[in-house]
Amino acid sequence: MVAAPLTVRRFFEELLGLAEVTDTTASALELRDAYLQAKIVTPKYSDDALQVALATVAGCPLIVSWNFQHIVHFQKIPLYNAINTLQGYQPIAIFSSREVIHYEDEEI
Repeated sequence: MVAAPLTVRRFFEELLGLAEVTDTTASALELRDAYLQAKIVTPKYSDDALQVALATVAGCPLIVSWNFQHIVHFQKIPLYNAINTLQGYQPIAIFSSREVIHYEDEEI
């Protein structure tokens, strides 16, 4: 695994104190497995599916990610949410960082 650039690691360290950290639970693993069974991602990318499952099970309203291949992907987002609904979870919004950053000089 390649380490993130130093600027990204520092940014993560700064935000970690504001984050709620969750444990990997049986429920999250079951939801991840449902994503894999639905072939949203292949087993090679099960960690990406687990990220979505952890956020979903924890009740996060949204995921902000730079992972455009397996998480912030316009064809995969509705599939994750279809499985969430089938498994009794709420849909989760998934956005890129560019979609949620607000600059002070921009009008909303």
